[in-house]
Amino acid sequence: MLKRVLSAIGFAGTTAACIIATEISAVIVIALLSGLCAYEFYAMLRSDAKLPNEIVGTIAAALYPVAFFFLKINGMLLLTTVFALVVLIWYVFYVPARITDVAITLFGALYTGFMLTSFVVLRGTAPGIWGGLLAFVVVGSVWLNDALAFAIGSKFGKHKMAPRISPKKSWEGFAAGMVGSVLCWCLVPLIPGVELSWIWAIIIGIICGWVGILGDLLESRIKRATGHKDSGTLLPGHGGFLDRCDSMLLVGPTAFLLLHIAGLIPL
Repeated sequence: MLKRVLSAIGFAGTTAACIIATEISAVIVIALLSGLCAYEFYAMLRSDAKLPNEIVGTIAAALYPVAFFFLKINGMLLLTTVFALVVLIWYVFYVPARITDVAITLFGALYTGFMLTSFVVLRGTAPGIWGGLLAFVVVGSVWLNDALAFAIGSKFGKHKMAPRISPKKSWEGFAAGMVGSVLCWCLVPLIPGVELSWIWAIIIGIICGWVGILGDLLESRIKRATGHKDSGTLLPGHGGFLDRCDSMLLVGPTAFLLLHIAGLIPL
């Protein structure tokens, strides 16, 4: 438990500080997380007799936040085009590769780097530190969702949510996590430069709470399919970085889309 607490504090503190500080530091930490998550994803698939090109996929995942920061959507389109071409050329000349390995390679970078880039978008929504606070609140809603779901679910959880995919998750924990998500989102209207109504904050908090659980179950499904308990061992007491970012991968893009619908983020 001590290792779990210390690694959680270190991970959360470093991530939060980088996201809030400056756009550059936010891009660096998100690019690093993207690369680490992609690396762990490909490692799990490798152990399941798949042959993805983890080098190209990990590099592409880490470059997505950087590409958006410098060239916006054009940068992401350019990177995706080059990435796809490189993978297809690799498939032509690397005889052991199957078409499923191409799909896994492409999916891995999109699942991690492309999705996490949404936090770079959120970071630039409001000027200065306020954009950093917005992005941090979105991340914080995921963390509080996870923390409350774990605390309440482990003590009071009796009704299993998805026993075949994630046996430890319960509806009691889910309800507690939803409360945490909504509470965090209720802080968004208080951020200067962020014009969001309380109604929208509650609606987005509820939807992101659901999506966060879905992201967790998605990664659990991948781990179960490949025979892994954790995605890695780099975070003592927590598993790997993908285990800590699984909900963020879906919550980030969902938050971006809903904030766009609410009129806060123009395309």
